[in-house]
Amino acid sequence: MNNGYEFFRPLTLTATALAASIFIAGCSLMPSYERPAAPVTTQWPASAQSADTDRTTGSATTTASSTMPMDWQSYFTDPTLRQLIEVALKNNRDLRVAMLNTEQAKAQLGIRRADLFPTVNAALTGSRTPNSNGGVNSAYAGGLTVTAYELDFFGRVSSLKEQALAQFLATSEAAQTAQISLISTVAQSWLALLADDELLRVTRQTLDSRAESLQLTELKLQNGAASELDQRLAQTLFESARITLAQQTRQRALDENALALLLGQALPDTTQADLQRPTASQLSRLEQLHLSELPAGLPSDLLTRRPDIRQAEQLLKASHANIGAARAAFFPRISLTAGVGSASTALNDLFNNGFWGWTLAPQLLLPIFDAGRNQATLDAAQVARDVAVAQYEKSIQSAFREVADALASRATLVQQVQASQALLATESARNQLTHLRLDHGAANQLESLDAKRSLFTAQQGAIQTRLAYLQNQITLFKALGGGAHLPHDEPPAVN
Repeated sequence: MNNGYEFFRPLTLTATALAASIFIAGCSLMPSYERPAAPVTTQWPASAQSADTDRTTGSATTTASSTMPMDWQSYFTDPTLRQLIEVALKNNRDLRVAMLNTEQAKAQLGIRRADLFPTVNAALTGSRTPNSNGGVNSAYAGGLTVTAYELDFFGRVSSLKEQALAQFLATSEAAQTAQISLISTVAQSWLALLADDELLRVTRQTLDSRAESLQLTELKLQNGAASELDQRLAQTLFESARITLAQQTRQRALDENALALLLGQALPDTTQADLQRPTASQLSRLEQLHLSELPAGLPSDLLTRRPDIRQAEQLLKASHANIGAARAAFFPRISLTAGVGSASTALNDLFNNGFWGWTLAPQLLLPIFDAGRNQATLDAAQVARDVAVAQYEKSIQSAFREVADALASRATLVQQVQASQALLATESARNQLTHLRLDHGAANQLESLDAKRSLFTAQQGAIQTRLAYLQNQITLFKALGGGAHLPHDEPPAVN
């Protein structure tokens, strides 16, 4: 046949060639991965190893390794707080972006995986050209084609796939980090809101008490039983309470706005109603809230608990895969273009009476001179690997420091809570005794006003210390990698 289709061969050879191109085994130039040693000590600092009994919770404060509830559903038992966390996990925009980044990385992995296989297209071509006899030469061809499929002899494509896989897993770990951070921040914001309400309650009571004291002092001044200095002191305490009330009202509004941003919506009506509902117990909601003690375990546990450390390790693996791709660029790149189908001089006979056959066009490209581009790419990949190692080690050190800080703070905050409660009890008794002495003329107005000021300060300190103690427990929960872990959705490996 002399119409340009003599390159076609039997169809069975085409299937053999395509199958061989898919299953050809190549060698990988990617360096083997070894996890770097953790650049931290094997024990927590002495300040974080102290053991004490937390009288506020009745549980032992210890760093012994044990099984602990690391999912937020088990750790946070308050129904209102659990509802807020569920709303935030559903509506928070930052977490939504993190999840979408994971989906994007998964799509990129799908693209890299597709590069391992040839792309088969259906093609139909035709041409009509005049000849020297005044006629027209017609040529039509149709069938399946594979265009520029790279035979991965040296592992360049598979290295890029491994890099995309590591990037996907790193992005998934980043989403888990965002989720844990969101859960912890919502819990701490809720505690801050409870503390704001408790501070406002104490401040309003103090303001009412000081208003009554001011009226009584002014009445005594009118009758000559008190001096103007006593009246000015009472006025000072009253105005300072008004200032504190305004500051705390503003802070409460800001904390509610911050929590609403985390939730992605306004506070639910049930939450608002719960805040306004008086407690059945004499204890405030902040005092009734208790969190489980979290044993810290061993520093090596953080390597598996904390998703930010796992993320840094996946990025390190991605840098190893990138080195493999950069090394493969020094070797020949073999690509294959092939086709199988039918050819005919008449379109209506293309698939009925056409000539069936195949075409095979391999191509080999070997870099000879590139002005050092490949070497510079490899050098950049190796430096990026060293950077990833440093970042991985830093993530471990940062995690170690966060846990150690939280443990050290817990040890002192337990004592601080106990001391603040004892101080509050002492100041309450002092205020009552001073009031009795004032009624019987054994104390002056200055002593009474000083006792009231000290009591108000002790009440504020007790609330703030209790808040710091609970927030520290949440910080430790976060630092230890607690949270409801997202599924990795790790795709199966492709050989």
